[in-house]
Amino acid sequence: MQTGCRWVFVFDTLNSEIKLRHYSPKTLKAYRGWTRHFQTFTKAKDYRELTQQDGADFLRYLAVEKQVSASSQHQAFNALLFLYQHVLKKDFGEIKGVVRAKRRPYIPVVLSREEIELIFDHLCEPVDLIAKLLYGCGLRLFECLNLRVHCFNFDAGILTVHSGKGEKDRTVPIPQVIVPELKLQLRKVTAIHEADLQAKYAGTFLPDQLERKYKNATKEFVWQWFFPAQSLTLLREQQEYKRYHIHESVVQKAIKRAANDAKITKRASAHSFRHSFASHLLQANYDIRTIQELLGHKDLRTTMIYTHTVPSKTIKQAKSPLDF
Repeated sequence: MQTGCRWVFVFDTLNSEIKLRHYSPKTLKAYRGWTRHFQTFTKAKDYRELTQQDGADFLRYLAVEKQVSASSQHQAFNALLFLYQHVLKKDFGEIKGVVRAKRRPYIPVVLSREEIELIFDHLCEPVDLIAKLLYGCGLRLFECLNLRVHCFNFDAGILTVHSGKGEKDRTVPIPQVIVPELKLQLRKVTAIHEADLQAKYAGTFLPDQLERKYKNATKEFVWQWFFPAQSLTLLREQQEYKRYHIHESVVQKAIKRAANDAKITKRASAHSFRHSFASHLLQANYDIRTIQELLGHKDLRTTMIYTHTVPSKTIKQAKSPLDF
């Protein structure tokens, strides 16, 4: 067996296959990480000689010797499955005899409406508005930060979430109570955009295929981030500046700090607002399938997690809990 083989082909192909399927950057980062661990575990064995047993031994090593969590074991298994099927073009098959921890039943952290309002009160602009969208529309954090100007249809009262988890689009009602704040934020985006144009900056970031197809779209107003970052990003190769959206860590840290300042005793995070959105709709007797659509869940069983303590009845018309 050869050791010390270069895996450049493996990582280049992994990158291409994931982008081909429009998986998220987080998935790419996770799968690359597990592939790197697998390379180290096999002592950089020639990837053309990898067998199913190598994968089984790696998973057993993670479970028994490293004692990684059940969720990490599950993610590592998915990464290896993708590696074998789409990069190595080998059958991963059913791995028998591998010890894998079972996932514990997950109970999401749900905040009360009073706790949510307390956190809102301890947040500054624009994170307070971001938090209101997370709760008022049931958005994931990356979905909220990826919103662009064209996503908001104020006339129809509809927010379109593009490229959500699994690259699915969906629409949710805009909470009417925060429309004035949203329009104020839109005016701020307009001012930032006009200043960027005057400074001859290169506009915003777009997905590669869109930027190739629409050459001037990076500078068009409708494509600007709804929550733009304060500072610009320098692209060294092109020697030009572009504006990205607010970074996730900025929002996460602000929400954690606000929860501490508000003396919230629960493990509140950005995702807690989405959990609370679903739970509060159930408490208001909304139909579970309506909530499934609003959350963008592919499988109803994922939405059913919120029914563990809340009896549900049926209301079909969608409405934001911020408007209750």
